[in-house]
Amino acid sequence: MAWDEWEQLKTDAAERQSTQMRLNQVDGGGGASPPLPGKTGDLTVKDADLTKIGSHAKTLYDGLWDKARVADSSSSKAAGNLLGQGFSLGSGLQHVADRWEEQLKSLMDACAHVSNHMQVTKKVHEGDEHYIQRQMSSIDALDQGFDERVGEPGKPNPAYYGKPDEKKDS
Repeated sequence: MAWDEWEQLKTDAAERQSTQMRLNQVDGGGGASPPLPGKTGDLTVKDADLTKIGSHAKTLYDGLWDKARVADSSSSKAAGNLLGQGFSLGSGLQHVADRWEEQLKSLMDACAHVSNHMQVTKKVHEGDEHYIQRQMSSIDALDQGFDERVGEPGKPNPAYYGKPDEKKDS
């Protein structure tokens, strides 16, 4: 490719890009921006939901511990017995038993992780909820102090001075 040809290709590519429009997001179909989260609802998770998920994970973990580990010891024993008798099938059975143990441990770890995570999540979100409520209630009180719509114009703000018809004892 000659240098002139290369320059021409670069110029053509630049012209094609300059005539195109690039968007940072796809139109939602209505032509307007997507609604604010307050308009569509809030994500809520109840303690009962988290408890149920954690409980199911713990039940699955216990079931795997009680029932699925039985196959590991008997399979390994059988594999050793077959190998001792000179059967090559014993090494294949041992491989299957080893893989079973690896997968079982992985699944049990995942169940324990989910169960523990649900307990921690419940506590963390409960603390977050209380914190947000405290912050929002203090913002409400602050807003009332600055909001002219709270009281009639020219009259004392009831957020600080009480209702206008209340008389204070001096």
